[in-house]
Amino acid sequence: MNRWFRVIPQITLLWVIYKTGNILAEITHLPVPGNVCGMILLFVLLLAGIIPIAWVEEGADLLLRHLAFFFIPIAVGLMQWVGLFQLSGLQLTLVILIGSSVGILVMGSVSKIFSRSGSANGNQSAKGGI
Repeated sequence: MNRWFRVIPQITLLWVIYKTGNILAEITHLPVPGNVCGMILLFVLLLAGIIPIAWVEEGADLLLRHLAFFFIPIAVGLMQWVGLFQLSGLQLTLVILIGSSVGILVMGSVSKIFSRSGSANGNQSAKGGI
């Protein structure tokens, strides 16, 4: 019971930041979704130390542990689009595979560049890795 007295205000704070991001996106007419603005806002608040990590840590951990449940409504909603998947399923699959592959390749290349620059500067850990 005591845990819920800590978690509920933390989730409420995360929700307020999310709603603030939505409002910012609407007011500024940015071509960015409001939830992304909220994530950037949370990142800046955490980075600046305005919000200590302890204020949101347990609530965010709870939400992340149960993240799969948030995708159930989306999966059920996709059932409305059976016709689209029958018509363009192959194209959608190719786009998803190519997009994912490009993302993985870019992140792998960037990681490799950063790991090499860290090695060149003598920033290796004691075990010889990063």
